[in-house]
Amino acid sequence: MTGRIFFKLIVGMFGLLLVAIVLVDYFATQVARDAYIANLRRQLADKGRMLALSFPEPARFPAVGAREIAQAAGGRVTVIRSDGLVLADSEANPREMENHRNRPELIDAFRGVVGSSIRRSATIGVDFLYVAVPIHGGAIRIAVPLSAINRQVSEVRAKILSGTALAFLPAVVIAALLARWVSRRFGSILAYAGELAKGNFRARLPSTGGAEFGTLARTLNETAGNLEQTMAQLQHEHTELEKVERIRKDFVINVSHELRTPLASIQGYTETLISGALQDPQYNMRFLRIIRHNAERLARLTEDLLTLSRIEQKRQKFEFEAHRVNDLLRDAVELMTPLAEKNQIRIWEEPAPSGVEVWCDSEAVSQILSNLLDNAIKHTPVGGAITVGGRESGRFFELYVRDTGVGIPAEELPRLFERFYRVDKARSRELGGTGLGLAIVKHLVAAHNGTARVESRVNEGSTFFFTLPGSESELGGERLNPEFTAL
Repeated sequence: MTGRIFFKLIVGMFGLLLVAIVLVDYFATQVARDAYIANLRRQLADKGRMLALSFPEPARFPAVGAREIAQAAGGRVTVIRSDGLVLADSEANPREMENHRNRPELIDAFRGVVGSSIRRSATIGVDFLYVAVPIHGGAIRIAVPLSAINRQVSEVRAKILSGTALAFLPAVVIAALLARWVSRRFGSILAYAGELAKGNFRARLPSTGGAEFGTLARTLNETAGNLEQTMAQLQHEHTELEKVERIRKDFVINVSHELRTPLASIQGYTETLISGALQDPQYNMRFLRIIRHNAERLARLTEDLLTLSRIEQKRQKFEFEAHRVNDLLRDAVELMTPLAEKNQIRIWEEPAPSGVEVWCDSEAVSQILSNLLDNAIKHTPVGGAITVGGRESGRFFELYVRDTGVGIPAEELPRLFERFYRVDKARSRELGGTGLGLAIVKHLVAAHNGTARVESRVNEGSTFFFTLPGSESELGGERLNPEFTAL
């Protein structure tokens, strides 16, 4: 490829040099010819004036000595009367020559000025330079053939061409070196373009100097960098779309499964009652309680799905205000204490420093704490304890719910906040869980520009943490869902 580029460049440069030589030859020849003719015209005019002084009237010009006078003048001499009649000529018989009154140089001479013209002689068929000088009653004309001028011009032309050719030799060497350098640069650029065409956007073109090629190299490298970032972004978006599609499919499967179990139970027990069990006091109330339990489970699942959908689609309205942390903790504890006492579990409160406030939506925080406390109560054995508290964490404030329950295996922690994910599926369904509580917690915390995480050890209990902003400025313009952190 580089060889072809070099060949094309060197051919192009030689073509330019050839055109330059032709133009130099043409213009130099014209300049030399014009200079010689102008010089010869002045010389002939001077000689004509000298003859005019010697022969002031046409009749005085000796016809017999015309040839000798012409040799002395260095050209053909012709004497013409003012009416155009040729009286004497050094080369031809004047009686056989035509009238000359319409010759351009003679028209000027008859008007009293020196006239000149170049044309082919009708008498001897040769190109001549004619110069006519006025005299009383006519004109004296001296003519010189242009062949002499052409010989001189040819000599000058040969010297100019040889000098130009010698002068162009360094130009040829420089052109060859320049063509080699340019071809290598173009070759590297074309090779780099080929890498980009193959999708290798990590390739880079060496950038040297600040000239045009260096600027081009930097521009191409910037373009490749932009393409690399664009491709990476597209790949990331493609991965995210695949992830979303998997989540959607899993969501549909999970929702179908979660709905099918209570619906099947409701349908089965309803058909049993219709078939005659309704009149049997031994079974009818038990079956109705099972039907009610599954109906409540469906209602909770539907409500959680609607809540999660509103949050994910950003249709959930939040009213962010400053709230005291201890008030939020106290309200949550009072709300969940009856359920805890029913399961013989104590809830302890570890108050935050007095007067500490966070910016939040109190209803959302109440739901976060309620979900975490509800999970803790379900997975804490009888006689256990749950602690709710808060502590400072930089510009945010961290709240936590700690239990003395069964704990969570380390391998389960990364997926704990996923929708419908359960560590113990059978026990969770038995306790009435929908599998959406922690997913709702994660999204509500994200709406506050906070993060959620969990620490847990099997048989030692678990602690769920989430952060809330300490000031309105920490809420941020765009509250993105944080990545779940497990320790």
